[in-house]
Amino acid sequence: MLAILDYGAGNQTSVRRALEYLGIPCAVTADAAAAQRADGIVFPGVGAAGQAMTALRNTGLDKVLRQAADRGQPILGICLGCQILLERSEENEARTLGVAPGLCRRFADDMLQEDGSPAPVPHMGWNSVRVQQPNPLLRGIDVAAEFYFVHSYYVVPAPELVIATTVYGREFCSVYGCDGLWAVQFHPEKSGKPGLTLLNNFFVRCREKNHAQ
Repeated sequence: MLAILDYGAGNQTSVRRALEYLGIPCAVTADAAAAQRADGIVFPGVGAAGQAMTALRNTGLDKVLRQAADRGQPILGICLGCQILLERSEENEARTLGVAPGLCRRFADDMLQEDGSPAPVPHMGWNSVRVQQPNPLLRGIDVAAEFYFVHSYYVVPAPELVIATTVYGREFCSVYGCDGLWAVQFHPEKSGKPGLTLLNNFFVRCREKNHAQ
């Protein structure tokens, strides 16, 4: 089973519906014990970094995420969840979870797209990803596949963690992680077949990892 972490700052319902469509057992929960028992944790998020961190600390779920990462329990961060798994965010000058090394920066307001037209902030719409290193999370996904993005900030993780990048005004990391910890800037639950494939890949890897223990 996958635990979809409920801390009052996420898009848990759409994630749950996507997982249920795939036939993946899941539950939206704020209970630490339930999260610890799960095969993996999905950590979605919308809104501002500072507000989300306050909500995580108030519920104690910040400790749940750190402990899950320490013991190697698989985690998938989505959108804001992707950003606050890192150490710091320029949004609200927030000190974030620090589960992975790196920080989150704001897009410049004067960015231009590749054709010279303005690149408005927030970045909102469909974009492809460029794979920088093969990863099970992206298995079976066409190189031309596009995913749905909505964000004003982008992640800058440690270089060795970068799995894929996207170009919008500039090149930025859109997928990062290592075995057991992954994060995506886009919304896989809103990205059609490619996003569903990614979610299924995460679940498969969770089961493989747990069966190997």
